Amino acid sequence: MASNTVFFCKECGYESAKWLGKCPGCNSWNSFVEEKVNKKSSSKTSTGYSATFSGNSTVKKLKDIIVTKEIRLNTGYEELNRVFGGGIVEGSLNLIGGEPGIGKSTLIMQVCSKLAEIGPVLYISGEESETQVKLRADRLNVTSENILFFNETNIENIENKIEEISPKFCIVDSIQTMYDEQISSTPGSISQVKEVTARLMYLAKRKNITIIVIGHVTKDGVIAGPRILEHMVDTVIYIEGERFLSHRIVRGVKNRFGSTNEIGLFDMKDEGMVEVTNMADIFLTKSDKNLPGTAIVATVEGTSTILMEVQALTTHSYYNMPRRVANGIDLNRLNMLIAVLEKRCKLNLSSQDIYVNVIGGMKVDEPAVDLAVAMAIVSNYKNIVIDPKTVFLGEIGLTGEIRNITNFEKRIKEISKLGYDKIYTNKKQIDDLKDKVEATLIGVSTIDETISKII
Repeated sequence: MASNTVFFCKECGYESAKWLGKCPGCNSWNSFVEEKVNKKSSSKTSTGYSATFSGNSTVKKLKDIIVTKEIRLNTGYEELNRVFGGGIVEGSLNLIGGEPGIGKSTLIMQVCSKLAEIGPVLYISGEESETQVKLRADRLNVTSENILFFNETNIENIENKIEEISPKFCIVDSIQTMYDEQISSTPGSISQVKEVTARLMYLAKRKNITIIVIGHVTKDGVIAGPRILEHMVDTVIYIEGERFLSHRIVRGVKNRFGSTNEIGLFDMKDEGMVEVTNMADIFLTKSDKNLPGTAIVATVEGTSTILMEVQALTTHSYYNMPRRVANGIDLNRLNMLIAVLEKRCKLNLSSQDIYVNVIGGMKVDEPAVDLAVAMAIVSNYKNIVIDPKTVFLGEIGLTGEIRNITNFEKRIKEISKLGYDKIYTNKKQIDDLKDKVEATLIGVSTIDETISKII
């Protein structure tokens, strides 16, 4: 069967007959890789497994299309249901990624036990033997007779088996081990991953089967294979966490049926993944002694408001260029805040090594954390203890001004509910809410004004 050599972009899947330094599709540099593909099979991918899946679609007026509410299925875990947007949607294709040993297979096996109460589950493994999967099931006390196991990597054999059994749910572990024998490239290559994913999507929509596929991640922390893989599926979920910590953060980065960036919190124990309902146990330090260098902030992840502690340490530097270390926040953002503190507040930080850490291993991207980070640095630098019942909310501009933040009312209601006494924030945002919360709202205009009120 005739084959030729083509070049694929690792980021978006753009195909080219020759190597290109810059991808015309996504503008990524040095992202093209060479692969041998079969001409016949490549045409099937572009025509036989389209996103419509019907083959006899007709043109309709948009206003005449009848919308039915999607059916959501309970995974058995409220934290995971929230990430999916209220439960996993029936007939959807879902991708779950994470580092090796993070708990992907453990969580999926536990979910299988819950889904088996709804209908038959087919667990397809291309990496582990039946013995390995059975040992994990025994450890997690998964004994349902509604869970079927199939050890296979050939996508055609998998399709035939699914057609034969007609399961309600299907687990594919992992997508990088599956292959189409009509494509000459190796399993895990761009062309193989694209083709297999397209065929699974076609199967999920045509047979109304809910499919969950597990994907490996690269050293950069993204799912291995082309980024187009994430575009093809309905839901993309990452499992995050530090190896030396027991808790795991389940984060939704794409969801066609709900909001993105929702998170769920689990604790890895001997009996498996256990839901964590009180996030304060993870992201807030429980100590009898208050120390300088800590500040509390309320962040919004999806629909959840989370209070977390920011810690800072300043110490005299013995290097020509002081060190700046940021765990949980953007390093460039930290450097900007340090520059603002030096310029606007006259703090001599140029000779200080500065370390900033967000408790619990959480990564915070929103600018609302600026004020808390700055006050943690000031607290440690001046050796001043901040009242542990105080929360800081606000973005800091280059002129030192405190700027408005989003979801303000939602944040302060959660803060007040948890018993915090004082909230420092932009004074323009508090006028309409002073009488609606029990906590004291303290309005500030600049970072130096905030420091003067604390000191």
